[in-house]
Parts: sequence; structure tokens; C-alpha cells
Amino acid sequence: MLKRFLALSVSLVLIVGILAACGGNNETNNGTNAGNGEEAGADKAVTINMFTASPEYTDAFNAYIAEYKKVKPNVTINLEIMQADYNTVLKSKIAAGSTPDVFQTTAGGDIDTFAEYSADLTNEPLAAAMTDAVKINMSSTDGKILGLPVKGNLMMMIYNKKLLADAGITEVPKTTAQMEDAIAKLEAKGITPFANAYKEWWVWKHIFQNFVNAAAEDAGTTPKELVAKFIAGETTIKDHPVLYNNFFNFINLTVEHGTTKPLERDSNAEVSDFATGKAAFMTGKGAWDEEAIKKITPDIEIGIVGYPVSEKAEQNQLITGADQALRINKDSKVAKETIEFFNWLYTSDYGKQWFSNVAKVIPPIKDAPLPDLDMPKQMEEILKTEKSGDLTVNYSLDTFHQKFGELMQAYIGGSKSKDAAIDEIQKAWVQFGSAQ
Repeated sequence: MLKRFLALSVSLVLIVGILAACGGNNETNNGTNAGNGEEAGADKAVTINMFTASPEYTDAFNAYIAEYKKVKPNVTINLEIMQADYNTVLKSKIAAGSTPDVFQTTAGGDIDTFAEYSADLTNEPLAAAMTDAVKINMSSTDGKILGLPVKGNLMMMIYNKKLLADAGITEVPKTTAQMEDAIAKLEAKGITPFANAYKEWWVWKHIFQNFVNAAAEDAGTTPKELVAKFIAGETTIKDHPVLYNNFFNFINLTVEHGTTKPLERDSNAEVSDFATGKAAFMTGKGAWDEEAIKKITPDIEIGIVGYPVSEKAEQNQLITGADQALRINKDSKVAKETIEFFNWLYTSDYGKQWFSNVAKVIPPIKDAPLPDLDMPKQMEEILKTEKSGDLTVNYSLDTFHQKFGELMQAYIGGSKSKDAAIDEIQKAWVQFGSAQ
């Protein structure tokens, strides 16, 4: 499964090691669902090593680790978090035979990529707790649930309500023509339309999937089926005007009418640019940014809207689902105790409120409240009358998405023409898009 990348070397990285606080009581939590046989003995010391790529949830992860210490005082969870080079380091750990007890991957296609290292969670209480939409994202092609979601997700454009009002924009743009009109009105008032984070390879996939969804609808097929055709080399971007024309036109607009030096703006810089009012729209991101934005400007009024992919307003959609998965190493000496831990998190009263009140993310499980944040609340209202778009990033591997992002960076940097970038994207889709 990992034959394309197990030989990668490991670069020197900075790793944040976080150790759960010791102590607590010796009582057993009656709400714990073991789901896999005999509980670990009270006298048996157990250490679970957890390796993730989500530094934004460090405090939230620490909170549930500390809480579980009260439930199982004999269980210590070592949390190791990194972001840069995470995939390279993970694959090198696996190649060296030191697979962590818990590790993080993208969902969708990568569920199959790491299948041989992942415990089967199909019959566990945590699987029953997942929403149906999320469960699909955690399932292998043969129907086994091999991952558990880090969070539910919401991806879209984010906008500053005050800046749009200041420019006289009374209707949030949903079509390409409306977007061009909004850009003109914003710039007439001296307001920069777009904040971007084009230094990051992963923001590109978040934007592109909206146009892929529209292309699939125009072609009379599903996004999953269309992506499969790209991977098989049976169609190309040039066959789909919404990709060949509209996507590249939109990217051009965001660069021409965005903050300066787009290839030097990373995720944190984009959040800062948007939160401080330097731009009206924020691209390539999602609901996870709300707290970071409000830490900078607590009283900012933010709104959410899909991407203007065409002149069809109905193709402007929010994207929902789960794109990040935690995996439990099936060969771990503490696999049973690790599964027990996550069964507790996904089914206990604490776990249900942890997603909403501690991590402040959209819960990927049933019967859990939404967090008290603007974006999830707006999502709930919008989806009462509109349907959400497919989380199409899940149908290709991140090996492809990373190459795609690098090629788009080369395009806006001027080192590749549009057609040259497209040709290489197509080759990358065939080469890296699938785990097969």
C-alpha cells in the first residue's frame, strides 16, 4: 500500500511532546464502553503513544487526555504533535517498524492506503456513534470502518459582513458575475477583496473541490465517479469548462485582487489579514478558523458562503463531512486499551460535550450539540433550505493534493503556464491519486 513512499528519508523536525497529567481517582467510570473484552487491570500501567498533525487542537486533546486520567488512572497517553513534514515522518515511522499506537491520516482514499496498519473498528461503539455522513468517510472500499474522525468539517469562503456592507453589497455573491461585481464595489471603497494562504499546499484542494462538484453535476455524474475518471486518465480538466475556465479565472481574481505576495502568506498570515480587516473574503479555509479570527478581533461579524463556481447560484454550496481520521495501530500492544479510550470519548457524556464545548468543532457523532459559534450556526440555517456539497477531497489521496498545490503555486508564481500546469496535474492525478 505504501510502496510509493516508504523509502522517504526523515528530515529533522520540531516535535511538540505533551504528556497527560498524572493523578486522579481510582474509580472506574460506569459510562465507559470497552466494546472489546476485558478491561485493563487497575494495577497494569499502560502507555498509549498518539501521533497527530493537528496543532490547533493541542489544548483540546490535552483536556480529554487529562479527563481520561480520572477514568483510567493507570493509562498514560503521550501526545506527539507536528504539522510540517508530518506525512513524511509518519511514513518513515511505519517503515522503521515503529508505528504509533494512534496516528492521523486524511480520510477517504487514504483509509485504504493505511488499511494494513489499522484496527477494524466496525463493531465498536464508537462506530455506531458516528453520523452516517462521517462514517462513509471512515470506511474502506470493502466496507470496514478503519478510522475515527478528528472532527466534523465545514469548508467555504468566509466574509466580513461589515466590509461588504461598507461597499454597498447587499447580496453575498454566489455566481461568477456577482463575484466580479462585488470585487469592483469593494475596491471602489479601498477594500482588498481577498485574503489568501497560497503558501500552503492544502488550501488549494479546499477551493478546487467546489469546482469539481460543479463539473460533475454538469457532466451528469457524481463527484466520486468523476474523480475516478480523472485518476483512470479517462477525462481531463480541459474536458470540463468549469475547471479549465472558471476555476483558473477565480484563482486569477483572488491573486489580482488579493493581499500582496500570495505565495508568502501562510495560514496564520491569512487569518491575521482577514481578522484585522485587511480583506473582505478569506479563501481555502473553514470553520476551524473562527476562534483564531475572534482571538484577534472578538467583535468581528463573519459570514459564510460557498464558492462562485459558475452562473448557477445553486452550485454555490457549503462543503461538509470529515476529512481527517485517527487510526489505531492494529499491531499495537495496547490496541485493546486504545480502542477502549476512544469508545469512551465517542460515547460518554464528556465526549459528546468535548467536541462542542472544548474543541469547539462540528461534532462527527450523533446526539451532540453544535458549538456556540457563528459558522456552525449559520451552516445549520443555510442547510435547512440548501444542500451541502460533497467533500470531494476525500476521493483523491493527499499525495496528489500536495502535488496539485505545488503546481498551482508554480502557476500563480509564473513559472508554469496554465496548460503546462494542467498537463502536470493530470499526470499527477493518474500517478498519485489512488492507493491502488
